[in-house]
This record gives sequence, structure tokens and C-alpha cells, in this order.
Amino acid sequence: MGVPYIPFLSVVLFSDIPEGFYVLRWQKPGRAEADFGRFNVKTVVRNIYILFSGSELPIAAEDQEIMDLVDPSSPLPTWFTEEDLAVYATLYEKSGFRTPLQVPYRTFHEVLTLPDVRVQVPTLLIMGEKDYVFKFPGTEDSIKSGKMKEYVPDLEITFLPEGTHFVQEQFPDQVNPLMETFLKKHASST
Repeated sequence: MGVPYIPFLSVVLFSDIPEGFYVLRWQKPGRAEADFGRFNVKTVVRNIYILFSGSELPIAAEDQEIMDLVDPSSPLPTWFTEEDLAVYATLYEKSGFRTPLQVPYRTFHEVLTLPDVRVQVPTLLIMGEKDYVFKFPGTEDSIKSGKMKEYVPDLEITFLPEGTHFVQEQFPDQVNPLMETFLKKHASST
């Protein structure tokens, strides 16, 4: 959910996306940590949910950091409650942001070194039609034209018209049955 499997995506990102794009910024060890370190954990999580629930690519200006893109007066997405925020913040206070930054942001290059980039198992992709990921160069075409099936031959795709990047949290009543049906359908094939 949220990010389709496209082996060449990292090449596209590095060549066609401005330097202020969050993925490029967060790849640099220390950059995100310094950006996040200016705020408490709850504010960082809040900002991430606000920022990545939109349909535009988060791109900072040269003199900005990613967290600066969020207006502090912006409300949380309607489907993400203060209670959700408190739970997530508590979890990140314990674990920190190291793993979420390492995978995938700091490991994109590793995908390119795999000998066989095809996914050989049944795969379900659920995406929101308003997910900013569609704005990555070549991504929408790869998904909607069927090119993605070159890398994921047994792929099922479902688009949720009002969904954004956090489609599984935004529409759990739609996403969960899709996943359950998919898992039941393929339970004996794995």
C-alpha cells in the first residue's frame, strides 16, 4: 500500500525530482534527524501525517527543511485522531525514527543490485487515487498501463478514489476486506 514496486523508481527519483524532495533529503544521514530534532516526537508524527496526506509531492526550498513545510495551525487529517497521534508518538518515543529512515529512504540503491527484480508471488497493491506517489515521474504510467506486471506478474491492483498515501488508515473498512479476500484467495498458493 502506498508505494508500488517499481525497481527503477530510485533511478527516476534521483534524476527527475528536485533536491528538496523529502526522499532525497532523508537519504542523507543526519539530515532528517536534525530536522526532526527541532521538535518533540508528537509534533514530528503530526507533521508527517499532515504532510503526506496530501496529493502534492513534499518538496522543500533550498533554505527549508521538510518539517518546515507544515503550517503548525494545520489540522490533522479527519481520519487521524488525537488519540492515534498520541499512540504513534509514544511508540516513536520508544523506538526513534532510525528504522523508518533506513528503510526505504536510505536503502533505495540496494534494490538496484538484486539479480532478479521480479516479485514471484501473488501481490496486492491498494492505492489511493490521490496519493502523491502518482506524481513521481513514470509511476502512474507504470501502474495504470500494466508495465508494472513485468516486475510483478501476479499483480492485483485496487484504487480507492478518495484515498491518499495512508489509504490503509484512511479507509480501513475498505482496505481490510480487500486484504482478507486476497489472502484467502491465495492461502493455498504459497
